[in-house]
Amino acid sequence: MNKLKFLLNIYLFFFSIYLMSQNATHERDSLEIMNVMQMQENAWNSGNIDLFMEGYLKSNSVVFSGSNGPIYGWEETKKKYLISYPNKKSMGNLSFKINSLNSVTNEVSLMIGEYYLKRSDDDSSGYFTLLWKKIDGKWFIVSDHTSAKQ
Repeated sequence: MNKLKFLLNIYLFFFSIYLMSQNATHERDSLEIMNVMQMQENAWNSGNIDLFMEGYLKSNSVVFSGSNGPIYGWEETKKKYLISYPNKKSMGNLSFKINSLNSVTNEVSLMIGEYYLKRSDDDSSGYFTLLWKKIDGKWFIVSDHTSAKQ
């Protein structure tokens, strides 16, 4: 019985260390990330995919995952957006709701949120998980997993 209690205490100790490592992102970094999100929302709502894509790291290592599987690279991600949203009408009006933003390291943060896309024909909404990386003092999305509600 004592051995079981000891093992349980060790498990709880390491689990609590893990939970404490999931720190909220520092306030300044949070504000910088939220500024990028606001820039993306504004760019989208003005029909500017080029500006919207500035929130993503311009790299072949960027990955966008959606219902059709992963797309690798900044250029390929941009192509996906241009094909899926060829004009302002199809883009509609986008808004984000951020549910959590936590540091993984000082240079990496994980964001979980929701999106709502209001369009004249049909609306869309869903969830996203974004992995952010700070490079040369600026925050960029390096991984985007977005799923529409069914």
